[in-house]
Amino acid sequence: MSLTVSPLFSERKEDEFDVFEALLETLDKNDERLQEGDVIVVSTKYISNSQGRLIDLNNVKTSKEGTEISKKFQIKAEIAEIILRESDKIFGGISGFVITAADNIMAPNAGIDKSNAKKGKVILYPKNPYLIAEQIRRKVFLKFLIHIGVILVDSRLMPSRIGTSGVAVSCAGIEPVLD
Repeated sequence: MSLTVSPLFSERKEDEFDVFEALLETLDKNDERLQEGDVIVVSTKYISNSQGRLIDLNNVKTSKEGTEISKKFQIKAEIAEIILRESDKIFGGISGFVITAADNIMAPNAGIDKSNAKKGKVILYPKNPYLIAEQIRRKVFLKFLIHIGVILVDSRLMPSRIGTSGVAVSCAGIEPVLD
């Protein structure tokens, strides 16, 4: 058995877009064809962009609770407010990071990403990541009559480690390992 990893280079998109149509265009531009058993790995930020899940921090009004969280964890009040809105649960945190859970996904700062957004904006986690992965899988099957796997991934910082680690946020068409 062999494994081949083929990166697909896509144009950066600013507005909402159809992620399946963008996938088809990207495959074509990269001269790649999907085959039975392939696994597509897509960044959650790419999915979030397709859903328009970008927020301009200048438009965020901070609540009293957001201000309290901001002071407690030394983060911008606007970021604290978005964390409150996006989280189902806040577990605690340390300076600069709030440990949260949303849609059964534990993530620092509710998965909010400043590094891949334009200045003054943030990217949120995608809505319904399991549904999105399943929709991509089904559309590929209906178009090409092949079975593939889809994994939506994010990167995380790990305490006491240099660099980032990749984590699967959701998947479809494959059996994930429970850890």
